[in-house]
Amino acid sequence: MTMVTNQQLLDAGLDDWRKLAQGLHARFEAPTFVSGAVFVGAIGRVAGELDHAPEVRMTSSWVEVKLTTEEDGWWVTDRDVELARRISQIARDEGLSAQPRAVMQVEVGLDTADHEVLAPFWAALLTGGLDNVFHGDVMDPDCRVPNVWFQDTEPHDVPRQRFHLDVWLPQDVAEERIAAAVAAGGRIVDDSQAPSFVVLADPDGNKACVCTCLGR
Repeated sequence: MTMVTNQQLLDAGLDDWRKLAQGLHARFEAPTFVSGAVFVGAIGRVAGELDHAPEVRMTSSWVEVKLTTEEDGWWVTDRDVELARRISQIARDEGLSAQPRAVMQVEVGLDTADHEVLAPFWAALLTGGLDNVFHGDVMDPDCRVPNVWFQDTEPHDVPRQRFHLDVWLPQDVAEERIAAAVAAGGRIVDDSQAPSFVVLADPDGNKACVCTCLGR
């Protein structure tokens, strides 16, 4: 099992998939709930063959799949790449179309100078377990809530915004989403780290980041 870098994923030709904060993500349109269920069943069989379980969500019109390897955190490995290829082939065989630009992931960022003190509280509150802190981030193993990560900052007394959202988008969607947010009354605060992330603010100055896997 070998960890795969973001650049290797971009070069792998996984056209149906996008790398977000953690894992490979894909969405496939399903014309009916039954066709989606059949697709999920086929995913289950190939996942069993590879002994590697994906995270799957489905509705009456789509199936979303997230692939990660849980090894002291959540990473993408060669096993995820192989399963992604197999799932894409199943989708093609069953006539399901991929919608890679529809996937996204939201994380919550908290500015703090004391992340080691704060992390246990948020892990207990959001996940019910103090052990669910991986590399300093609170990550729910049951995927019920967004991850919480802690951005290092200097101690400060003046009240300011400390929570912000990280909106992870496919790299081919980020620019248009930023443009839409600006057109809706927002502004770009900092784009010096683009395309890795761009900081936006709403009309009241509340900040959020649009993030991609590029440049990481």
